[in-house]
Amino acid sequence: MAHYLVRAYVKPQQLEHLARRLEELAFADLEPFGLELTRNLRNARVLECGVAAWEEEDDCMPPLAQERAAILDRYFRQIEVEPVEAEEGWDRIAELPKLFPALAADTGEY
Repeated sequence: MAHYLVRAYVKPQQLEHLARRLEELAFADLEPFGLELTRNLRNARVLECGVAAWEEEDDCMPPLAQERAAILDRYFRQIEVEPVEAEEGWDRIAELPKLFPALAADTGEY
């Protein structure tokens, strides 16, 4: 599987809705990517100017095609992916503030 550092502008009018959906684990049952995407978005970081960043594992071509169609295009715009080694993306953004601090702190099973 390939790994990508994802950067995307959050659609401001959709941020609260996305937070609620992630809190409800609304995407977790989507196969084959729902659980991983939920975890990754709950731990996404914030770059400058409303840009969110997270690492994603995917084998689609183009990358994140299923995720975009089902979820990402509703909440984000200008989605860009950069190939990285596993965990490299998370390492590069580790010091940035979390997009959803309350959700990332939730370590419940899902």
